[in-house]
Amino acid sequence: MADAPGFELPLLLFGGFRAIVDRLHAELAEQGHPDVRPAHGFALQAIGRDGCTASELGRRLGISKQAAGKTSDRLEALGYVERADDPADGRRKLLRLTPRGIDALTRSAAIFDDLRARWASVLGERRLRDLEESLRTAVPAGAGFRLDVAGWFGG
Repeated sequence: MADAPGFELPLLLFGGFRAIVDRLHAELAEQGHPDVRPAHGFALQAIGRDGCTASELGRRLGISKQAAGKTSDRLEALGYVERADDPADGRRKLLRLTPRGIDALTRSAAIFDDLRARWASVLGERRLRDLEESLRTAVPAGAGFRLDVAGWFGG
């Protein structure tokens, strides 16, 4: 495999990402969340349990205020978020997860655990742990888990 072209690595990593995320969304649909899209999952994570404003959502996702507004409008229409007055500043509106939004995130976490177990059964637990550790080593220190994928792809 030493002769593998350099472009293959990011495509394989992206292919793995796509396989996991596509399976997640198929299972979420079966569990009562057919309208959730990958961008919605990133937005729900960015809003989090504490909520945020639409402007903060845009910054966290790396998208424009207009795009964040559209995303939050769609999530509100689907029943995943609600707008509420900010107790610290009555002029601001906070986006907060609804019970439906929390349910989608809770189910997603359980599905991700199941998908990881499926990968472990295909690759073997040791190989999967080695892969995960290798990726932790290769990812720049402090990069963490970024939610700005949509903005990064679009920008």
